[in-house]
Amino acid sequence: MKRIQWKKLLLCIALPLAVGGLAAALTGGSMAKFASLKQPPLSPPGWVFPVVWTVLYVLMGIASYLVLTSGRADRSAYWLYGLQLGFNFVWPLLFFRGELFWFAFVWLAALWALVFATAVRFHEISAPAGWLFVPYVLWVTFAGYLNLSIAVLN
Repeated sequence: MKRIQWKKLLLCIALPLAVGGLAAALTGGSMAKFASLKQPPLSPPGWVFPVVWTVLYVLMGIASYLVLTSGRADRSAYWLYGLQLGFNFVWPLLFFRGELFWFAFVWLAALWALVFATAVRFHEISAPAGWLFVPYVLWVTFAGYLNLSIAVLN
C-alpha cells in the first residue's frame, strides 16, 4: 500500500471545494430562488444541495489525487477533469443568476457527458478513482431531471 501524500491530497480536495465555494458565493441566495420556483416531484429541500455538493467535491478531489499519484495519468485525464470542473462552475451561474433554465439544461447535458468521460478515463487509470465519480454522475443525472422539469414548469 502506498503512503498517503497528505499535501497533494489536501490540495486535490481543496481545488474542487474552492471552485464550488466560489460558484456558491457568486450565486448567493440561490436556494431561496430555487424554493420560489414551481418544483417537480422528488425535489429535495434546499439544505440537501450544499451537503451533497460538498461530499461530491471531496470525492472528486480524492479521485483526482488517486489519478495524480498513480503514475499513469496523462494530459487527457487532467484536461477532462479541468473541463468538467469548469462546466460545473458555470452551470449555477446560468441557472440561478441568469435564470436561463433551458440553456442551463443543455449546459448540464454537456457537463454530464464530461463527468461521464472523466469517470471512464479515471477508471482506466485507477479503478477506485473512476468509482468515486459514480455518485457525481448520478447526481448530475438527477440535477438534469430537476433542471429540465423546472424549465418546463417555469
